[in-house]
Amino acid sequence: MAGRGSRLRPHSLTVPKPLLPVAGTPIVHQLVSEIAKVVDTPIDEIAFILGDVAFFGSDVEQQLTVLAHSLGAKATIYRQDEPLGTGHAIMCAADSLSGPAVVAYADTIIRADLTLDPKADAVIWVKQVANPSAYGVVQLNDAKQIVGLVEKPETFVSDQAVIGIYYFKDIGILKEKLTHVVDRQLLPGQEYQINDGILAMMEEGYHFHPGVVKEWMDCGNPQITLDTNSQMLKILEQEEVPLVASDVVLDNSEVIPPCYIGEGVVLKNSKVGPCVALGAGTQVHNSTLSHSLVQQHAKVHNANLERAMLGNNVYFNGKFTEISIGDYSTLK
Repeated sequence: MAGRGSRLRPHSLTVPKPLLPVAGTPIVHQLVSEIAKVVDTPIDEIAFILGDVAFFGSDVEQQLTVLAHSLGAKATIYRQDEPLGTGHAIMCAADSLSGPAVVAYADTIIRADLTLDPKADAVIWVKQVANPSAYGVVQLNDAKQIVGLVEKPETFVSDQAVIGIYYFKDIGILKEKLTHVVDRQLLPGQEYQINDGILAMMEEGYHFHPGVVKEWMDCGNPQITLDTNSQMLKILEQEEVPLVASDVVLDNSEVIPPCYIGEGVVLKNSKVGPCVALGAGTQVHNSTLSHSLVQQHAKVHNANLERAMLGNNVYFNGKFTEISIGDYSTLK
């Protein structure tokens, strides 16, 4: 989770994208908790690869440490000071690369069956997509084993897109292969990628099997994040997860589910929902909101908003319908 999340600006200017709450919970919390729940094996350690300390500071480290401890694991923090690719990021955590491990990119939310195949040396989780030319996809042989990885294929290879979650029976083998990769001199514009290590393992005969996810939701930009927020709220409602805090104040107001309403939220003369998430301490007066995401301690007055994304401590008073404004902004 070392990237700055530039496509999600302005919402990622003050909050690292993986820590942005969607449907009430930060993205990385949802991802790590889902992996921990479905792999069905004790987790000893969670290693977080962060960017520079100026942006991913001590408060971020503390949040991630609490997250790891809540799952019975120790937290280890590593830094990737230069954006030299996914393979380089993994090697920044070299001291933790031994034994069975899951590698995950912390900018997506999943629902999956991550059952680990004991016959596989590694598993790459995939999702069937309608437009495989926009993704990295796996190439399968007749035995349904992964024998290749193709990035944004111009001709059809498969419709199984790589979602950025991997299991290695012994990640030390990947470490060995990536050690040789990162020793190479990069040409301008090149990066060290995890695929370089994976393909080297395949060449030596290690077996890679596909795993399938039921839901794969991106948070790449504000509009996609709004779609993910709506989808997650529907999923959480089906899973019967409590979504409305007990101390919410409803003053001549209505909530149309599914909605996440955080602690201390005040609704006055307003209609909220469906598919709205309101962070703790937010106030909504004389407004109608649907399919929107509002972070903590925001004030929304006299608004009719659909597909809006508002940051923390925002004050919005206006007649726009589709907006995206970052933390501490004021529109009157």
